[in-house]
Amino acid sequence: MEKSKHAVVLFDNGFSCSQAVLGAFAKEFELSHQTAMRLSSAFGGGMAGSGETCGAITGALMVIGLKYGRVVPEDTVAKEKTYEIIKELFQSFECKYNSLICRKLRLDDRSTPTKERQAHEKCCGYVRDVVMIVEELFQEYPN
Repeated sequence: MEKSKHAVVLFDNGFSCSQAVLGAFAKEFELSHQTAMRLSSAFGGGMAGSGETCGAITGALMVIGLKYGRVVPEDTVAKEKTYEIIKELFQSFECKYNSLICRKLRLDDRSTPTKERQAHEKCCGYVRDVVMIVEELFQEYPN
């Protein structure tokens, strides 16, 4: 299954945005589903429901770290490359949605079932688009 579709299925089945994004890439990095879900569970809803940085973005940060992150302190090249790729992720997402902040993206209005559904649909779009951006970055920056 295409990663962006897999992420949306995970999100639609009740996982948070961060879990959906990391979960879509778990197999690629030999993470079990259980490990991926636990690792990313605290980042949904803008980090533990606080409305801060979008969980789809924080899920993507974990994915990018898995691919490019440094494993020894001296590897400044890997650190700089990781940060450069993350900055591109931020730019791409902000260019399309004007923010990285969860409460601004979903407008924090879930007062009725209709508004709750609209918020969920928006977040599905963010999850899908973040996964697609990460895949594009992986093509642009092969190991």
